[in-house]
Amino acid sequence: MKYQRILLKLSGEALMGEQKGGIDPAVVNMVANQVKVIQEAGVEVALVIGGGNIFRGVAGATKGMDRVTGDHMGMLATMINALALQDALEQKDVQTRVMSGIEMPKVAESYIRRRAVRHLEKGRVIIFGAGTGNPYFSTDTAAALRANEIAAQVVMKATNVDGIYTADPKKDATATKFDTIDFQSVLEKGLKVMDAAAIALCMENRMPILVFDMHKPGNLLAAVRGEVVGTLVS
Repeated sequence: MKYQRILLKLSGEALMGEQKGGIDPAVVNMVANQVKVIQEAGVEVALVIGGGNIFRGVAGATKGMDRVTGDHMGMLATMINALALQDALEQKDVQTRVMSGIEMPKVAESYIRRRAVRHLEKGRVIIFGAGTGNPYFSTDTAAALRANEIAAQVVMKATNVDGIYTADPKKDATATKFDTIDFQSVLEKGLKVMDAAAIALCMENRMPILVFDMHKPGNLLAAVRGEVVGTLVS
């Protein structure tokens, strides 16, 4: 395996499948199956999940809701997704721990970096919920932060396209795909990889980001092996 410890970033929308909202059990099961394969191969896996399939704090703020309140609601949405994925993994006999950025001891462990690293060393999958635990920070930023804190070797961002393109390939037939690209070019070109804060954090700490399509069976395993999958930002 090219990578022994990874952080996998999933959007909340990825869990919707073809639905207009909520959680599609079939998609959660697909994600759990792919994570199980690499975990059994000896890869240490941590995940960060968004909450956009349930609630987005930014969306609430644009409609008059207090931004801090909206972001806290969004954090709770990520916890719902985290618990759903934990259940799917544990039904497949994968030991999983949900760690929350905000305290909710009856639901999940509070995030402590050393404890998180210890879970990984014991072969447990970790799901980081509630983002960074602070408003105004996206789950992209949470993914970049947690990846650096646990000394992951790469942030793998699962999307519904097979990498980064010059434009949206679903809208522009002339869009071309990058196999590799540097952080500065991502920022200068305004490419929608992750938000600017997450990109800057990864760039400053030399944390590569691999953007790939996880809906294709076997893609996660191929990416961990170091095969040419998606687009590598480094």
